[in-house]
Amino acid sequence: MSFLVLLLAIVIEKFSALRRQVQRDDAWLKQLARLEAAPRTARQPWLVLALVVLLPVLVLHLAMLIIGSVAYGWMLLPVHLLVLIYSLGRGDVLAALGPFRDACRRGDVQAAVHVAERDLHVQADNEQQLIFGVQAQLLWQAYQGFFAVIFWYALLGPVAALAYRLLALSAEKASSKPVAERAGQLCHAFDWIPVRLLAASFALVGNFAAVSRELLQELLNWNISAARLVARIGCVASEVPAPTVGISAVNSLDLIWELLVRSAVVWYAGFALWTLLF
Repeated sequence: MSFLVLLLAIVIEKFSALRRQVQRDDAWLKQLARLEAAPRTARQPWLVLALVVLLPVLVLHLAMLIIGSVAYGWMLLPVHLLVLIYSLGRGDVLAALGPFRDACRRGDVQAAVHVAERDLHVQADNEQQLIFGVQAQLLWQAYQGFFAVIFWYALLGPVAALAYRLLALSAEKASSKPVAERAGQLCHAFDWIPVRLLAASFALVGNFAAVSRELLQELLNWNISAARLVARIGCVASEVPAPTVGISAVNSLDLIWELLVRSAVVWYAGFALWTLLF
């Protein structure tokens, strides 16, 4: 059933607006803000995370146990699908890249800097930092919004996928620094395996020799962040040209996106093989 859910999620993502309807975080964000401001929980970041992450995950697990006893477990299919869609990343990175790509085609450096900061939250002091920052943002959003989620879903089911998304939201949206730091630490642990698996798939579909040199240096490095690793390996694997504002910047983003698509095909082929064998 898991592989079927993964295929349905792709179809729904491409051909419907269900994702925007499912990914509503307002109630959850209000609860997070309330717990961060409450006197009893404000100084207990682990308790806040337990209430906004662990509690929903436990409720989902209990609900799945109950629903799984109905109709031979087939009622779990829509639950799996809705949870997976909710757990995917927020926003549309390709749409957000549109104004930046237009500015690069015109060679307008000032416009590129402005839209990169406005739409992609990338700040830079020069062209090299700007282009690399946008490339890194594309790779990171694709990883944490898709690859990490489907990895944990395929491995441990919707409970793990939901836990990853709630932790990522906590790390990004928490106004309390201790809560954001604790959530970031847990996200770092969640990211350690899938980001390296994605890097390995970059080697298979990209520049194998260059990726191997980069990856072997950082393979067991616990301290390197997932965002930094996926940015370094992704740019090396796709062999992007020198970072300058212009048509070459647009081409570099196209090369990275093609790399991500090929890697997604490899992952889905691996999941299909795993399903057939096990």
